[in-house]
Amino acid sequence: MRIFSWWMTAFLLAAAAAGAGELSGRRAPGFSLPDSKMRQHDLQDYRGKVLLIDVMKTDCPHCVFLTRALEAAQAKYGSRIAVLSVVNPPDNVSSVQAYVSQNKVTSPVVFDCGQMAASYLKVTPERPSVSVPHLFVIDAAGQIADDFAYGPQTRNIFEGQGLFPILDRLLNPAPARK
Repeated sequence: MRIFSWWMTAFLLAAAAAGAGELSGRRAPGFSLPDSKMRQHDLQDYRGKVLLIDVMKTDCPHCVFLTRALEAAQAKYGSRIAVLSVVNPPDNVSSVQAYVSQNKVTSPVVFDCGQMAASYLKVTPERPSVSVPHLFVIDAAGQIADDFAYGPQTRNIFEGQGLFPILDRLLNPAPARK
């Protein structure tokens, strides 16, 4: 029985780790970035909430789908979550304002010069490119609980309601067994 219990524990830990993206399981790097009205958004401002960080481009068709999914999540979960979209050059105030207006974005879009996105996406000289959109799910304690790059396996996260079970799990954790 003890061997079975050990194997089951190992299996569950491996399964939990497999569910998280390769950039998950670490403290979310700090940042403070301005939006188009020059208001600063600091990671610490969101402590105690689940924060969804979307690294995106305004001319990315998949980013539009994620924007819609994030707006749906914000409508469903309200103030229990926060959504923050991050753009990098060549996006600018004009392109962001057009994107916000066209897609009815209600959450802040902040401007990065590349440093914040690079720290989240672990950009290195050996790995210099990134693909967008990329979604980071930050738990209430400031840890990257999960991350998702757009692809066939993550399509429901970006284009459907696949994000809801993840948010349900983070917002309503199972009680600890005694």
